[in-house]
Amino acid sequence: MVESLLTLMETKSPSSEDFRMLRADVRIANVKSLMITSTGPREGKSSTVANLAVSVAQSGKSVLVVDADMRKPTLHKMFGLENGEGLSVALNQDQDFLIYIRETSVPGLMLFTAGDVPSNPTELVGSERMKNLIEEASEQFDMVIFDTPSVMGVMDAVTLAMMVDGVVLVLAANEVNIEYAIKAKDLLDKVGAKIIGAVLNNMDMNASEYSYYNYYNDEGVPNQKRKFGRRKHCNE
Repeated sequence: MVESLLTLMETKSPSSEDFRMLRADVRIANVKSLMITSTGPREGKSSTVANLAVSVAQSGKSVLVVDADMRKPTLHKMFGLENGEGLSVALNQDQDFLIYIRETSVPGLMLFTAGDVPSNPTELVGSERMKNLIEEASEQFDMVIFDTPSVMGVMDAVTLAMMVDGVVLVLAANEVNIEYAIKAKDLLDKVGAKIIGAVLNNMDMNASEYSYYNYYNDEGVPNQKRKFGRRKHCNE
């Protein structure tokens, strides 16, 4: 287990409260399958996935975390597991996907590791097998959360965004390229993705007391700006 799982190690911290707020807003959006991605690398998407999943499990719900970043998998490290056979194998075989998911130390939280890096990750993400996996997982778990590569690097995230119920975009404060962020949102909009929110990560705690979480209406216009508690730096 690594320090980035603040919701597990520091349950009473402001950061844990941040994720409880995000959990509540995701529930308001009424999504079963959720994709979390970023504009570029090291903006904190994987840490956001892991901590949100822990928070959902702590509320008594069952949650499956899917590491769909098959190019640079990270989540198995966060939960102290081996990568082994995972999503890349499951999408190439016609077997029950349940045989590939693994228990974590968090009650109610299961992990679908990425597996070995395949030669065709974008094609696997966009496959009929992936669609079936999302449908089956959504029936068996209260929530399914996907981690993907960043939007501006490869097409994996954009491809998966068309299949899930909602998308959250993670942006690193003082690091994200604003033009790239706008382009990332435009790409997601063009494929009909439902962007339910954006998390501003890596706020300077000395410069500002709060980071922010915005959620959007169907036209992509912010409905409300929610104050988040002070955030520690999460770069994965």
